Amino acid sequence: MIPDRRTMMMGGAALIVAGCAAKTPFANSDVAGSALAALEAKSGGRLGVFILDTASGKGSGHRMGERFGMCSTFKLALAAAVLQSADKDLIDPETILSYANVDLQPNSPITTANLGKGGMSIIALAEATQKTSDNTAANLLLKMLGGPQGLTNIFRAWSDTVTRIDRYEPAMNNVPPGEIRDTTTPMAFARTTAKLLTTDLLLPQTRDRLIGWMTDTETGSERIRKGLPQNWRSGDKTGSGWGASYNSKINDVAIFWPPARPPIIVAAYYEADGKYDEIRDSDQAVLAQVGQIAAAQAVEWHGGLD
Repeated sequence: MIPDRRTMMMGGAALIVAGCAAKTPFANSDVAGSALAALEAKSGGRLGVFILDTASGKGSGHRMGERFGMCSTFKLALAAAVLQSADKDLIDPETILSYANVDLQPNSPITTANLGKGGMSIIALAEATQKTSDNTAANLLLKMLGGPQGLTNIFRAWSDTVTRIDRYEPAMNNVPPGEIRDTTTPMAFARTTAKLLTTDLLLPQTRDRLIGWMTDTETGSERIRKGLPQNWRSGDKTGSGWGASYNSKINDVAIFWPPARPPIIVAAYYEADGKYDEIRDSDQAVLAQVGQIAAAQAVEWHGGLD
C-alpha cells in the first residue's frame, strides 16, 4: 500500500503553489513517482511523465520509458533544428518559403493570415510553429529539413535514439495503441529538451530566442504551467490529438525555473480514457496536476526553496 503522505502528494503540491514552499512536507527524495501513479489511476487514462533536474541530472517520473504519441510537442525540436541550421549557416533564416491554399492544414493561424503574401520567412515559420503550433508552418519546415526522416536523423545527431518522426501534420497525430510511428518516451524527449535549452548545442543567443518563444507560448496555459507557482518563470510546447479511431492525447513539454535555481524540464504525455472530439478541461487539468507534482519534486530535490 502506498503511504498516506505520498497519496496526499497533490495536497502538498497545492501548498507549494500557494507560496508555502519554504520546507517540503515530503521526506522521500523521489516524491513524484507514486504521486504520478496515483494521478493516473484517478484520471483513468494513461500517463507518462519524466521530470529532470538540469543541475544534478536527477530524474523522476512514471511510465518514463514507454512510448507515447508526440502530437505537436515535436514542434519544439523542429523549431530548434531550424535555428541550429541557421547557426551553422546551412540556411538563411530570412529565406521565403512559398505556399498556397492547397498547402494549408487545420490549425494554421499564422500561415492562413499570411496566405495572400504567398510565403513566409523561415524564421517566421519557426516562430509560428513553436508559439501557435501552426501545422502548415511545421510541414513547410519539415520538408525543408528533408522530411520526417530528415528530422529523425537530426534527433539521432543529438544522441536521441528513441524519438522518431514518420509523417506530416496532421496524420502524425493518429497514434493508436501499439503504433510506434511519431512516438517518443517522456525520458527521451525531456533529455533532448534539456540538451536544446541548457547546453551549447545552440548558440547562446539562439537558445535564448527559443526559450523566449516558449515563455511567450500561450497554448499551454491550462497544462503544466498552470500547476506551477505564479512567480516561477516557465515556458512550454503543447501537443494534442483527438479523433474517432484513437484515444485523445493531451501532451505538454515544459521548462521552469524555481527561485534562484537551474531549470527543471518536464515531459508529460497523457492518453485520455476514451475517444473525444475536443480537448476536455478535465484532461488538461491532469497536466496541471503534473505541474504541481513537478514543483513539489523540485522543492524536494533542492531541500526547500527560500
